[in-house]
Amino acid sequence: PYFTTKEVGKGTGMGLSMVHGIVKDHGGDIKIYSEPGKGTKFDIYFPLMANESVKQKALSAEQNLTGTERILFVDDEESIALMGKHILENLGYCVTSQVNSMEALETFKRSPDEFDLIITDLTMPHMTGIELASKIIKIKPDIPVIICTGFSNTNDEIKAKAAGVSSFIMKPIVKKQMASIIRKVLDKKKI
Repeated sequence: PYFTTKEVGKGTGMGLSMVHGIVKDHGGDIKIYSEPGKGTKFDIYFPLMANESVKQKALSAEQNLTGTERILFVDDEESIALMGKHILENLGYCVTSQVNSMEALETFKRSPDEFDLIITDLTMPHMTGIELASKIIKIKPDIPVIICTGFSNTNDEIKAKAAGVSSFIMKPIVKKQMASIIRKVLDKKKI
């Protein structure tokens, strides 16, 4: 799932799921052609912006999906944690990102009132996103929690809802989808 120009053992490069999310977030598409022994070609396509009024409409729609709330973003893959933090900060949020669910829980325990929302990966070592959500909600019952997952599993959704999880975001993370779900969850809490 990773493409790299680095030497073997010198790093994994950029995850293709992260590239896919970035391209899709910008309304683009990726075409891949691979031939064993010859290499792989990635063609990335982005749409042209028609005119200024289209750009303005896109900007105003995106501005309605921004915020200033404080978010704890947890994913055990460092590249996804960094990408999530970057996306959320570009939307105006104040973000603390963690790559370890146990450390994320300790961060939250130290200052639960410093966070308005938790976004966590579902599958992580040491403690799953559902277990993390359950422990966090015991500390602060009104905090919304969103689970990120690459797989749709009815059993996980049932367990998550029972633990108090507010919503799900499917991976790969797409900025517009994430922004919309976050606003729905946070605005629902304000009611």
